[in-house]
Amino acid sequence: MTASEDGFAPKNWAARDSRTTPLIGVRARTDVDLALKYLTARSEAPAQYALGAAAAYHWAMGRAGRAPLTGTAVRLVPDLRLLTAEVDAAVVQLEDPTTEVGLRDFTRGVHDALAWVCGYSDSRI
Repeated sequence: MTASEDGFAPKNWAARDSRTTPLIGVRARTDVDLALKYLTARSEAPAQYALGAAAAYHWAMGRAGRAPLTGTAVRLVPDLRLLTAEVDAAVVQLEDPTTEVGLRDFTRGVHDALAWVCGYSDSRI
Protein backbone atom coordinates (compact mmCIF):
# COMPACT_ATOMS: atom_id res chain seq x y z
CA MET A 1 0.00 0.00 0.00
CA THR A 2 1.40 3.38 -0.91
CA ALA A 3 0.94 6.68 0.86
CA SER A 4 -1.65 7.85 -1.65
CA GLU A 5 -3.60 4.59 -1.42
CA ASP A 6 -4.13 4.92 2.33
CA GLY A 7 -5.36 8.53 2.29
CA PHE A 8 -2.10 10.27 3.12
CA ALA A 9 -1.80 12.20 -0.12
CA PRO A 10 0.02 15.55 0.18
CA LYS A 11 -3.13 17.42 -0.87
CA ASN A 12 -4.74 16.23 2.36
CA TRP A 13 -1.90 17.67 4.44
CA ALA A 14 -2.06 21.09 2.78
CA ALA A 15 -5.72 21.47 3.73
CA ARG A 16 -4.92 21.65 7.44
CA ASP A 17 -4.94 25.01 9.19
CA SER A 18 -1.51 25.49 10.79
CA ARG A 19 -2.92 28.11 13.18
CA THR A 20 -5.09 25.52 14.93
CA THR A 21 -3.13 22.32 14.31
CA PRO A 22 0.09 21.74 16.29
CA LEU A 23 3.00 21.32 13.89
CA ILE A 24 6.07 19.16 14.04
CA GLY A 25 8.42 20.62 11.49
CA VAL A 26 5.97 21.52 8.74
CA ARG A 27 3.62 18.57 9.30
CA ALA A 28 0.58 18.38 11.53
CA ARG A 29 1.28 16.42 14.71
CA THR A 30 -1.56 14.05 13.82
CA ASP A 31 0.07 13.33 10.43
CA VAL A 32 3.40 12.50 12.08
CA ASP A 33 1.63 10.24 14.57
CA LEU A 34 -0.24 8.51 11.72
CA ALA A 35 3.02 8.10 9.80
CA LEU A 36 4.54 6.32 12.81
CA LYS A 37 1.49 4.07 13.15
CA TYR A 38 1.59 3.29 9.43
CA LEU A 39 5.30 2.47 9.65
CA THR A 40 4.89 0.09 12.56
CA ALA A 41 1.88 -1.61 10.91
CA ARG A 42 3.65 -2.54 7.68
CA SER A 43 6.42 -5.07 7.26
CA GLU A 44 7.98 -4.37 3.86
CA ALA A 45 10.59 -1.86 5.10
CA PRO A 46 13.99 -3.34 6.04
CA ALA A 47 14.26 -3.71 9.82
CA GLN A 48 17.04 -1.19 10.46
CA TYR A 49 15.48 1.34 8.09
CA ALA A 50 12.13 1.06 9.90
CA LEU A 51 13.84 1.35 13.29
CA GLY A 52 15.60 4.52 12.14
CA ALA A 53 12.39 6.06 10.84
CA ALA A 54 10.54 5.12 14.04
CA ALA A 55 13.31 6.62 16.18
CA ALA A 56 13.12 9.81 14.13
CA TYR A 57 9.35 10.08 14.45
CA HIS A 58 9.48 9.42 18.21
CA TRP A 59 12.13 12.10 18.68
CA ALA A 60 10.34 14.59 16.43
CA MET A 61 7.17 14.18 18.50
CA GLY A 62 9.05 14.79 21.74
CA ARG A 63 8.76 11.18 22.91
CA ALA A 64 12.54 10.63 23.07
CA GLY A 65 14.97 12.79 24.98
CA ARG A 66 17.81 12.50 22.48
CA ALA A 67 18.10 12.79 18.71
CA PRO A 68 18.58 9.39 17.02
CA LEU A 69 21.90 10.21 15.32
CA THR A 70 23.55 13.15 17.06
CA GLY A 71 22.21 12.50 20.54
CA THR A 72 21.17 16.14 20.86
CA ALA A 73 19.10 16.47 24.03
CA VAL A 74 15.70 18.14 23.87
CA ARG A 75 13.08 18.58 26.57
CA LEU A 76 10.03 18.97 24.35
CA VAL A 77 9.28 18.78 20.63
CA PRO A 78 12.38 19.83 18.65
CA ASP A 79 11.98 22.90 16.47
CA LEU A 80 12.57 22.98 12.73
CA ARG A 81 16.18 24.10 13.25
CA LEU A 82 17.01 20.99 15.33
CA LEU A 83 15.09 18.70 12.99
CA THR A 84 17.02 20.10 10.03
CA ALA A 85 20.33 19.69 11.87
CA GLU A 86 19.53 16.00 12.34
CA VAL A 87 18.74 15.66 8.63
CA ASP A 88 22.10 17.30 7.85
CA ALA A 89 23.89 14.91 10.22
CA ALA A 90 22.24 11.99 8.44
CA VAL A 91 23.46 13.28 5.07
CA VAL A 92 27.02 13.49 6.37
CA GLN A 93 26.86 9.94 7.75
CA LEU A 94 25.33 8.58 4.55
CA GLU A 95 28.13 10.12 2.49
CA ASP A 96 30.77 8.38 4.63
CA PRO A 97 31.83 5.26 2.71
CA THR A 98 32.98 3.55 5.92
CA THR A 99 29.49 3.52 7.47
CA GLU A 100 28.38 -0.08 8.06
CA VAL A 101 25.36 -1.44 6.18
CA GLY A 102 23.05 -1.81 9.21
CA LEU A 103 23.92 1.66 10.46
CA ARG A 104 23.51 3.04 6.94
CA ASP A 105 19.98 1.59 6.77
CA PHE A 106 19.11 3.06 10.19
CA THR A 107 20.53 6.43 9.15
CA ARG A 108 18.61 6.36 5.87
CA GLY A 109 15.40 5.72 7.83
CA VAL A 110 16.12 8.69 10.11
CA HIS A 111 16.95 10.87 7.11
CA ASP A 112 13.88 9.96 5.09
CA ALA A 113 11.47 10.35 8.02
CA LEU A 114 12.86 13.72 9.11
CA ALA A 115 13.15 14.99 5.54
CA TRP A 116 9.40 14.42 5.25
CA VAL A 117 8.70 16.03 8.65
CA CYS A 118 10.75 19.10 7.64
CA GLY A 119 9.04 19.38 4.25
CA TYR A 120 12.11 18.55 2.18
CA SER A 121 10.29 15.53 0.77
CA ASP A 122 6.66 14.70 0.06
CA SER A 123 7.37 10.97 0.41
CA ARG A 124 6.07 9.80 3.74
CA ILE A 125 7.57 6.54 4.89
